[in-house]
Amino acid sequence: MAKVAVVFHSGYGHTLRMAQAVAEGAGAELVAIDAEGNLSDAAWATLGAADAIIMGSPTYMGSVSWQFKKFADASSKPWFSQAWKDKVFAGFTNSATMNGDKLSTLHYLFTLAMQHSGIWVGTGMLPSNSKAAQRNDINYVGSSSGAMAQSPSDSSPAEMLQGDLNTAKLFGKRVAEVATQWRG
Repeated sequence: MAKVAVVFHSGYGHTLRMAQAVAEGAGAELVAIDAEGNLSDAAWATLGAADAIIMGSPTYMGSVSWQFKKFADASSKPWFSQAWKDKVFAGFTNSATMNGDKLSTLHYLFTLAMQHSGIWVGTGMLPSNSKAAQRNDINYVGSSSGAMAQSPSDSSPAEMLQGDLNTAKLFGKRVAEVATQWRG
């Protein structure tokens, strides 16, 4: 089984819930970026030892949070030595609106993974886009690039829709399976 780490920042707790669901599906270790955008040395070591790194950030103003960006900039140290080359990468995000420019956040995470010479994994899920589709269906938000969730701005993390959390869990499972195959 591949070693998977989920590195994420959560501003209000919604992205934390999503990270937990992704980690549950992947059998992964959670690596939280703190409120100041920092990771401990042990957290950096966890990322270094991982076969797959799944990155998560809320979508703020069409991109990752500044705390996640600080982590990304600090990842230039492993980038310089290509320490994460050929690791499997994937990403997820949450925002208050159905679109909310979440794809811009996933593109940012994808670009970061490519900078590290990584292998990107998408959701592998068809969207729930028929007339019979319900908001709580798997991949209702309809992303192929990475997992997306939508949480109204006045909702608590406990109110996140189970469909979005189930999507995140299945996404984590897929990334772990691909990482295991990639390891050979």
